[in-house]
Amino acid sequence: MKSSRESSSEPKRQIAVIGGSIAEEQDLVCAERVGVLLAHHGAVLLSGGRGGVMEASCRGAYTAGGIVAGIVPGSEGNAYLTVIIKTRMDHARNVILVGSADAVIAIGGEYGTLSEIAFALKMGIPVYGIKSWNIPGIVMCEGPEDAVHRAIYNS
Repeated sequence: MKSSRESSSEPKRQIAVIGGSIAEEQDLVCAERVGVLLAHHGAVLLSGGRGGVMEASCRGAYTAGGIVAGIVPGSEGNAYLTVIIKTRMDHARNVILVGSADAVIAIGGEYGTLSEIAFALKMGIPVYGIKSWNIPGIVMCEGPEDAVHRAIYNS
């Protein structure tokens, strides 16, 4: 049986997980579960590569054997990234992050998350929210399982 880090002839879904670098415990638990589920589905988790929701989702995917790509603002990211894309672009990287995704899962978040949501929606990339910004265009989800299922199979 192949690990999710091994190559496959089938292209992998790329799912961006976005949320605050400072987050409540419930959001961190949710983000880690999203990461685990994405790895189990063989998806590549795209992340801003920093702390909070980003780090928790990366930790979940990494510990479950998944591929975790960080599109980082400087030259370093959290300890759970298997690929680091050093943009040195601070918030401008948000466009690259969501533009690289087949779907976006937003967990909680503040204005940085809102900007990523706006970019994704403007580009026609589906956004699935878990206790995040409830604005037109976002499909609100019950929890990690619902969001991951929709991101993998409905996008």
